[in-house]
Amino acid sequence: MRAAEEAAFARGITAETLMEEAGAGIARAVAQFFPRAGRCLVFAGKGHNAGDAFVAARWLEEAGWAIEIRLIFPEQELSALTSKKLAELRAQECGRGLCAPIGATPGIGAQRPLPHSPIIILDGLLGLGAHPPLREPIRSACREINSLRAKARVIAIDLPTGLDGDTGEADPDCVSADFTLTVGAAKTGLVADSAIDFVGRLEVVPLADLRRDELPLVPGRAEARPSEAATPEALRNLLPRRSYSSYKNQFGRIGIVAGSRGFTGAAVMCSLGALRAGAGLVELFVPEEIYEIVAAAAAPEVMVKPVTSYADLLAEPIDVWAVGPGLGKSRAEEIIELIREAGQPMVVDADGLNILAENMATLEKVRGARLLTPHPGEMQRLFPADKMSRAETATKFCAEHAVTLLLKGSRTIVAEAGRPLSYNTTGNPGLATGGMGDVLTGVCAALLGAKLLPNEAARLGAWLCGRAAELAVSDGNASEESLLPSDVLDRLGSAFRDLRERT
Repeated sequence: MRAAEEAAFARGITAETLMEEAGAGIARAVAQFFPRAGRCLVFAGKGHNAGDAFVAARWLEEAGWAIEIRLIFPEQELSALTSKKLAELRAQECGRGLCAPIGATPGIGAQRPLPHSPIIILDGLLGLGAHPPLREPIRSACREINSLRAKARVIAIDLPTGLDGDTGEADPDCVSADFTLTVGAAKTGLVADSAIDFVGRLEVVPLADLRRDELPLVPGRAEARPSEAATPEALRNLLPRRSYSSYKNQFGRIGIVAGSRGFTGAAVMCSLGALRAGAGLVELFVPEEIYEIVAAAAAPEVMVKPVTSYADLLAEPIDVWAVGPGLGKSRAEEIIELIREAGQPMVVDADGLNILAENMATLEKVRGARLLTPHPGEMQRLFPADKMSRAETATKFCAEHAVTLLLKGSRTIVAEAGRPLSYNTTGNPGLATGGMGDVLTGVCAALLGAKLLPNEAARLGAWLCGRAAELAVSDGNASEESLLPSDVLDRLGSAFRDLRERT
């Protein structure tokens, strides 16, 4: 990042220009997650990280947020540019008759601007380049931020204070952020397994004046597999606008093999995920003994068909297969044959993966592209790797098997041999409930039906489902506790629009 900034300065871009751009982007990102204005408390250090926070606060104040500032150091110790941005924020507030004292933290949670309006904390204490251990007065400020999380959502600017941006190592008093708005590009430490609960939701705030081709390889890491964060900028071009003359056969006939006695909901949710993600036609193949139950529960747009033998499905005129949700293991041999012999692209999930785990040699003989979507328990059955990081596990699995892997989790990883690892950035803890993976399987299958490659469908599908979950909480009536797969399905359209329209 320093090298990229130096290159920008050499082109005549000033530090103040980058700070203004970063602060405006941070404010836009806050608005994505908190559409209603509320109360914002800024914890500010003395460097440029605090300057970014002050610029963001200025934009938030203009949008109706009540701003309060907590300076950790005496004001005279602020850097010159940071001091200038604080003065501009103060002048804007005073110009609106909203001057507020700067210093001690008021009783957060009192005097909200509106009923049920959000309370957020901006962590602008330390930026990139700071490393644990923390020192006073920063350590005490971090403890204070963490104690206030009971009433407020914490938003870290660039990285949570106390987290090493290179390694993900965290100080014992590291800020536990709900959101981390990292500037320019994601830093390696932010996607470390150990950092997930400190980073929370990761959002990359792009800087147009910081060119990606000027982000150099880190010295000594040329041998490491490259990785990337899945962002709207990286994914948007995967989803071209439909032509006006489009017709259903252009978007795939999706065949879903799912469901068993007691697990009919998985089949229904998977089919709805495919429909909501744009599938041209959806056919749901279920065992005869549950046909009537599923046919009554499925959406009218889904063609539900009874199956006596899964081996017979190889003759079906399907463009993309999705195999596994709620399937059970009673007909494992037939499912293995379908996974091995089908020439079409296929998403394999849930019991499809559990069956595959006992027949891993099947992956060496498959006739079409395969996208595997395991959660951690399923991944452990496919590829026992107790002492590896999630990234190492995904990388080594794909080195041994010619498939695309979508390893689900709080920071979903998409891996494929010869491709950069991709870390998904969207989602919230409400996704940790049964049925969400069934929706994701249907969404990925529909994206394959739109002629995306498996790696593209996996990255885009994970981002869309995560963003739909966020929108259900921020725009709708759901909470992280109450979130259901049906809420995600209802918000998929909004997630598609958000991907296309975000600036």
